[in-house]
Amino acid sequence: MPEAKQHDTVRVHYTGTLDDGSVFDSSIEREPIEFTIGEGRVIPGFEQAVLGMSPGGMRTVRIDSADAYGPYHDDMVMTVKRSQFPPDIEPSVGQTLQVQQTNGEPLVVTVSEVTETAIKLDANHPLAGKDLTFEVQLVEIR
Repeated sequence: MPEAKQHDTVRVHYTGTLDDGSVFDSSIEREPIEFTIGEGRVIPGFEQAVLGMSPGGMRTVRIDSADAYGPYHDDMVMTVKRSQFPPDIEPSVGQTLQVQQTNGEPLVVTVSEVTETAIKLDANHPLAGKDLTFEVQLVEIR
């Protein structure tokens, strides 16, 4: 039976959980994801988990944060005065916004705290600093 190797295009079902057992993402209720191993479209640890699998095979793999979304960076959290926010936006915790950096590039941030005078924005990926566990099923090698 063929095994997944570098440069193969694969279709995979997965369920991703955090250390507390909560599911952060799953493809089970939708189409499997498709990617080519080695192109970097998925996190490195996920690609490594698929290598050597045969269609129909299942594997559970734990991926350290360094091989997932990287460490959490405190310097990517900023507090802005509420008066700096557009008056037509009512921020709420968990809301994602796009802000413009000083170099003109857009940056996606998540509102992590709201007070009467300030809003805390977090530019870290929501899964940064977290170890992830994936249950992976290789559906097909194309």
